[in-house]
Amino acid sequence: MTRFLAYTAPGRGHLYPLVPVLDELLGRGHEIVLRTMADEIEPMRARGFDTEPLDPAGEHDLDDYRSRTPHGALKRAIRALARRAERDVPALRGAIADTQPDALLVDANCWGAQAVAEASGLPWSMWCPFPMPLPAPGVPPFGPGLAPARGPAGQIRDALLERLLTRAYVNAALPPLNAVRSKLGVQPLEHPIELLERAPLVIYMTAEPFEYPRADWPENVVMVGPCAWEPPAEPPGWLAGIEAPIVLVTTSSEFQDDGRLVSCALEGLAGEELHVVATLPAQQASGFSVPANARVERYVPHGPLLDRAVCAVTHAGMGATQKALARGVPVCAVPFGRDQLEVARRVAVCGAGTRLSARKLTPERLRSNVRAAIAKRSGAQAIAAAFRAAGGPSAAADAISGLA
Repeated sequence: MTRFLAYTAPGRGHLYPLVPVLDELLGRGHEIVLRTMADEIEPMRARGFDTEPLDPAGEHDLDDYRSRTPHGALKRAIRALARRAERDVPALRGAIADTQPDALLVDANCWGAQAVAEASGLPWSMWCPFPMPLPAPGVPPFGPGLAPARGPAGQIRDALLERLLTRAYVNAALPPLNAVRSKLGVQPLEHPIELLERAPLVIYMTAEPFEYPRADWPENVVMVGPCAWEPPAEPPGWLAGIEAPIVLVTTSSEFQDDGRLVSCALEGLAGEELHVVATLPAQQASGFSVPANARVERYVPHGPLLDRAVCAVTHAGMGATQKALARGVPVCAVPFGRDQLEVARRVAVCGAGTRLSARKLTPERLRSNVRAAIAKRSGAQAIAAAFRAAGGPSAAADAISGLA
């Protein structure tokens, strides 16, 4: 038996993809110790995990949505991750001292915890539930959500933009990263991408061709598919009364002021022979003008809705988008920031749906994009098959067990 200590970022989009992997490890006779957000303590304990809360101060510190420019949003996000990194160091060191684990599992967004893991001498693995910014020939520079380049002009575009984006990211992220690492006596980084290279194992929760195919993936990266999970719950009673095809509209589980997506969906799809169900887990579900063919909820389990959905309108979060695609449901992706520009572009490039910029979001444009996405069901079903072939939680547990 191996005792695994898992340390997550304070977001359900980071915890939930890990849960089925921890379930698989527990079912194989291993012991699971978990540090995660306070609201999830009791549900995780009920699954058999020895769970304690993270510092609640870090649960609502992402404020990148307040910025008016992509560069400003990047700086705000990095400052928030750096603040978390400072808190992660004593938290994970204390958890290691208290629980004496045999191996560590660390969230890709927990920079301080990764440095602690590297300094600990223990076997450790990182899991990544969002697109990784790994450069490769033919892959667009990470961040803006550009289409893959074609021809010499596209290659020049990629080379120039890669240089500019790298400089901006390095200048913003490297000083706080190395400040944390220096306190722990671990080697400083020359580029933030080295975080992915330092981990002995990276469980990447996606699969080709949703992720751009590459000739040579790093040896430490194992793609296992999305590992989609949500808390067990009975389907809502009102679902049985809906006869029309369903369009599920999702917003971020970490607040980013994306409620405009819901209001545009309610208005734009009001006259369609569809039933719209919108969820807002990070903000109030009140104050919307809700037509007869729609309802708005703070949270409902997505699974039963996706089983009947003809389209999912997402904020282009990796979790919600891949959850829909894993069921063969095409997606209309409307990115508001963060890694969502990259997720939305992948939806379009792999032929599993459509993308619509949040800057161009109107009820009319959303309606048009939903109609176009519904016609791409065969592309979504192809991605679902690729996700199943990647192996999911079982493949992740195999890789993690082999490392430990």
